[in-house]
Amino acid sequence: MAELLGLGDKCGEGASGAPVLAGSCLADNRLNLDVYPDGCRRFLQLFEGRRGEVVQVEFLRLSSNDHLLGTTLGILPHLKHLKSLVLKGGHARDEFGSCQYGSLTSLPPDVGNLRCLTHLDISFNSLSTLPSCILHLPSLRMLLVSHNSLVALPEDFGSLSKLTFFSAMKNQLKDLPQSIGELAVLQDLDLSENALEFLPEEVGNLRNCTELDLSGNRLSSIPESLANLKSLRRLHLHSNLLVTVPASLASLPNLSRLDLQNNCLRTVPPEIQTSPFVRLQGNPLGETEPSPQADEPSAGGLRRLFLASGEDSFTVTSEGCKVVLACGIHFYFPPGTASDPLRIYFRTLAPDPQWVKLRHHDVLLSTVLELQPHGVKFQQEVQIWLPYASPQTLHQREVVVRTFSGQSWSDLRTRVEQKRKSKKHVAHCSVLHFSWFLVVSRLVQNECKVPTEGTLLFSSVDPNIKVTFPPGVTEETRSVKLQVLPVSAEEIEEIMADAGCRASPLLCLSQDSLVDFLRPVRIQLPLPPGVTGLNLDRSRLHLLHGDLEGQTWDDITSQVVLEFTHLYAVFEVTHFSWYWLWYTTKTYIGGIAKKVYERLRMYQVNFIALQRKKDPEQVLLQCVPKHKVDPVLKKLQDRYRGPEPSDMVEMFEGEQFFAAFERGICIDMDRPDCVDGRLLFIFYSHLKNMKEIYVTSPVDRKGQAVKGQVSFYRGAVPESIPEDASRRRKGPDSLWLATLPIKLPRLKPRWGENPGPLNGFSFPPLNLGNAETGYLTQANLLSIARRMGADWQTIGLNLGLTYQQIERIGYNNREDLDKQILDMLFSWAQQNLEDRDCVNKLITAMKESGRQDIADEVETIIELGRQKYRESIRRVGLEQESSTEDSAIAMM
Repeated sequence: MAELLGLGDKCGEGASGAPVLAGSCLADNRLNLDVYPDGCRRFLQLFEGRRGEVVQVEFLRLSSNDHLLGTTLGILPHLKHLKSLVLKGGHARDEFGSCQYGSLTSLPPDVGNLRCLTHLDISFNSLSTLPSCILHLPSLRMLLVSHNSLVALPEDFGSLSKLTFFSAMKNQLKDLPQSIGELAVLQDLDLSENALEFLPEEVGNLRNCTELDLSGNRLSSIPESLANLKSLRRLHLHSNLLVTVPASLASLPNLSRLDLQNNCLRTVPPEIQTSPFVRLQGNPLGETEPSPQADEPSAGGLRRLFLASGEDSFTVTSEGCKVVLACGIHFYFPPGTASDPLRIYFRTLAPDPQWVKLRHHDVLLSTVLELQPHGVKFQQEVQIWLPYASPQTLHQREVVVRTFSGQSWSDLRTRVEQKRKSKKHVAHCSVLHFSWFLVVSRLVQNECKVPTEGTLLFSSVDPNIKVTFPPGVTEETRSVKLQVLPVSAEEIEEIMADAGCRASPLLCLSQDSLVDFLRPVRIQLPLPPGVTGLNLDRSRLHLLHGDLEGQTWDDITSQVVLEFTHLYAVFEVTHFSWYWLWYTTKTYIGGIAKKVYERLRMYQVNFIALQRKKDPEQVLLQCVPKHKVDPVLKKLQDRYRGPEPSDMVEMFEGEQFFAAFERGICIDMDRPDCVDGRLLFIFYSHLKNMKEIYVTSPVDRKGQAVKGQVSFYRGAVPESIPEDASRRRKGPDSLWLATLPIKLPRLKPRWGENPGPLNGFSFPPLNLGNAETGYLTQANLLSIARRMGADWQTIGLNLGLTYQQIERIGYNNREDLDKQILDMLFSWAQQNLEDRDCVNKLITAMKESGRQDIADEVETIIELGRQKYRESIRRVGLEQESSTEDSAIAMM
C-alpha cells in the first residue's frame, strides 16, 4: 500500500499535503469521495493515517471508474459500521463523450459480513452476475444494480427478506427466479429496460409492493396473479409486446396509474379502457391483426396441426397453418406462404461431426432438424421455434439457429424465448427456404460496418475492449466482427498450477475483406487481472498474436508500440487476428498460451454404467460433464444400480468415443450405431450422450453369474482441435479412457422348471370361470403371468386392485419382478373364485392395459374350453334324443 500512497508524490503532490487534503473529506461519519478523480487514493491515505476514524464510517461513496478501486475493495469489510455503500460508475467519459461504465465485476466475499449495511448502490458497472456476498447481507433494504450486464438473478434471491427497494433497470435480464415472490416487504421494484419475456406467477406474492416498473421489456402477457398486489399504486408496462392484459388489474384498490402505452394491444377489457388512470396511447386499438410475429401466434380461423410421433410430413396450403410436432418444434406458415398445396417432410437427425462443423468454442444445444423440400423458396417467411438444452453454465454467450445450405453453415437472426408454462427454452427464427437447422451457443458476436469516415466498435461482453477505426482507414465499407472469450485468473491458475500467470480476455477480430487497413486500427485491451499501470512490470507483459485455428501464438510485443493506462493496454494494427495479453515470468509464452487455449476448449467428464434393478440385462451408458454427475445419479438411483463413475477424463465438443462390452458380455451387432462390435457415441457437453441397451452373454448363466466389463475408447478426433492434442490421442494406449464393471446375475429357474410350488407361492387348485363360459386353470394363469412383464401394475389396477394393494405387492416382492406378477395375479384370482364373470373381466383388463396379445390368448383358451363343453353336451343330448325317438316309434 505504501507504493500506492506514494503515487501522489510522483504526480507532483506533496507527501505531507496529501493526507491533509484527504482528511478534509471526512465529515462526521460520512465519506463522499466519488466527486474526486483520485477518491480511492484519498480513501487509502485516510485508512493508513486515521484508521480509527475510518472504520467508524457509516456512509461511503466511491467511483468505480477509479483505477485503484480493486485495492480499495479489500478494505471495505473492515468498515463494520457501514450502513450505506455507493460504488457507482459513470463518473468518467471516453474520447467520444460517452459515459464510461465502472470496472466493478465482483465484490469480495467478506462484504457479506457487513451486518449493518442497509443501502448498496453498484449501478453503472460491468457486473454480469450478482455477487453472491450480497445475499448474505442480513440488513439490506435498498439494492441498486441498474446499468449493468446482468442476465439472471440468483435462484435464492428471495433470501433478502428485508429488501424494500430493488432497481435492476437497464440490464439484460431474461427471466426472474421464482423466489422473487418471497420478498415480502418489497415496496418498489424497477425492472425496466431488460429482456424479460415472461413473469413468474410468484410476482403476485409481493403484497406490499406499491410501484412496479416493467417497461421496456419483451412481455407479451402478464400473469393474472398481479391482481393480488392490493398495495400497488403505479404499474408501468409501457413499451412491451403486450397483446392482452387481465381485466382484474382495474379492480386493484390503490392503483392510481396503469401505463400501457406503446404495446400491441388491439383490444382491452372495458373495465381497463374506461378507467381514468390508464394510459393506452401508441396501441393499435381496433385494428385488424396482421401476420403473427410472436410465440404461439394467433390468427382467426388458421388451421392448426398437431402431429404424432410416428408422422413425418404435413401439407401447407395457401391459407397457411400452424404446426406442432411431437418433439416440441413449432412452425407458423402465414397465409400466402405457398400458392399451391405443398407437402413438407421433416426428420430429426443425430449430429454427425463429419458435416456438423462447430467453430471454436461453439456448444451444440439441439439435434439437427431437416426440412424438405430443400431449396423451395416461400413467398412469405416461415417462422420456426426449436427447443434446445438450456445453457445454464454458459455465461457471456449467445444462442443462435444455424442452417446448412449443403455446402456451408450460416447463423440466422435468432430470438431466444422461454415457454411460460413448461419453462422450456426455444430459439425462434424466420426463413424463406428449408434445409437443415440446429441450435448452438457461441461467443457473443459484435459487428459493425466500417465506412471511410471511421467508427468505433465495443464489446458487449467486456465494454473495456474497444476497436477504434480512424478516418481514411478504408476506401470501401467493410464488415468487421468482434468476439471476446473471458478468461478468469482461476482458470489460468488451475491449468498452469502457477498463481503468477495472468491473462486478459482473448480478443477475436475478423473482417470480410482480404485487404489490410489503410491506416492503423487502435485496439484497447484490459490489463490482466491484478495488474495495473501502477504495479506493471513491462518485462513480464506479452502481447500474443494467434492464427485462426489457435495452433500458433507469436509474441509480437516488440513489433508494436504498447501504450499503457492504469487499466488498459493500447496498440495499433493494420490487419486482424486473435490478440491476447499475458503477464508471466515464463519464457516460452507461445507454447504456454497454446496449451491454455487447448484446455479452455475441453470438458472434464465422467462415464457411468448402470443396470436396471428389475432387469439387469438393460444397461445405461452415459458420458456426463463433471458438474452434472451427482444430479444425474440422484435422478437414476431409484431405478438403476451400478459402480461408481469413472475417473475424470477430458474431451472436446464433438469428439467421438466408443463403448465396448468385454469379458463375456456382448450386444446385438446389427445395431446401426454398432461399429466393429462397439457402440459409437459423439460427445456434446449439453446433450445427453446416453444410450440404454440390452446385453447378453454366451456363458451359461444357470450355474454362475457373469462378471464382465464395459470399456470406453476414443474415436476420431474432431478436425478443428489443435494438432498437438490430436497427436497425443494416437496410439493404442492413448485410446483407452475408462473401464467399469458389469455383472449379469445367475439365471433363476424358469417357472415351469421350478420344483417348488409357483415360484415360492402356494395356492389351492384354481379354476376360474364356469363350465359354460370356460375355465382358466392354474397352468393357464402361469402362462399368462409369463407374458405380463412390467405392465403388471397397470393390469392389476384395471382388474380392480387398489393403489395400496399394488404398492404393497411391489414392496413385499421388491427386487423380484416374477414374484410381483405372480403375487398380483393369483391374489386377484383367489378373491374372484366365486365370480362367474371373472374371466371376461380379465380379458377386458388386458385390453384396457394395451395387452391385446394376452387378451387374445385368454379368449383362445376359453373358446377351446367352450368347444369341449359343447361337444360333451352334444354327445349327451344325442343319446337322450335317440331314446326318445325309439319310445315314440314303439308307441305307434
